[in-house]
Amino acid sequence: MLAGVYCATKKDGTIFYRSSITYKNKHISLGSYSDEESAHKAYLAACDIVFKGMYTIYDFGKTTLSYDKAICLINLRDNGLYFHNPIYLREKYFEYYLSPDKHLKFDADDLFYYSKHKIMVRGGHMFVSDYGMQVNVLSRFGIGKYAVAGRDYIFINGDNTDFRYGNIEVINKYFGVFRKGREGNYKYTAKIHINGTVTIGTYPSEQIAAIAYNKAADILNANGLKKEFNKNYIEDINAIEYSGIYNKIRVSSYIKGFMVTP
Repeated sequence: MLAGVYCATKKDGTIFYRSSITYKNKHISLGSYSDEESAHKAYLAACDIVFKGMYTIYDFGKTTLSYDKAICLINLRDNGLYFHNPIYLREKYFEYYLSPDKHLKFDADDLFYYSKHKIMVRGGHMFVSDYGMQVNVLSRFGIGKYAVAGRDYIFINGDNTDFRYGNIEVINKYFGVFRKGREGNYKYTAKIHINGTVTIGTYPSEQIAAIAYNKAADILNANGLKKEFNKNYIEDINAIEYSGIYNKIRVSSYIKGFMVTP
């Protein structure tokens, strides 16, 4: 067999070829191929990176390896750590490569998590699989899955690939709550979607507006609307305080009078 290539057989008897390389006492799989020559080319490309020092994080696309495997090997060579995900370490943060042309920036505090969880993209949403569930990347910042950039949160430096904590400002962190006004004089409007969007009311704090949203959802369900609303979990308020606000808070007469017709 050519260097770095191992022959294997599938359950149906089909022969294929595995390619791998050993670097710094670490055995690294480079993938499976249908022919020996392709597997050998992958091995040679990996040797160019780790032994010959060819290709940097800026020109890894010139290698015949897949972009994610090339990133993994370049990071191992440059930083001494191998991750199964396409991560490249910087001084105080790391980059996660979604494609050759797009990479995200994260704080070093998130390194362990994203070294174990692969980021996937579907329909413009980025998520990981965590305990069998699809978890949106934004959820780690307390941002709801239906949040809209520019309305519910902003990237402070204008770079929507920079997911470092200091670069993300959460504006609306509760379902159905929208901030308006100027700094120091904000008001919070609660809205809920029935057939269209209905305003529940405007309140002095986002917590009170979030409770108003919960109350409106409860009233609608009690009046026969069969819709599962996302409920808000209110931080820094105990059960007694929550109950007191919930009972006193006013919601729109439309919500209170809404009934489902047979």
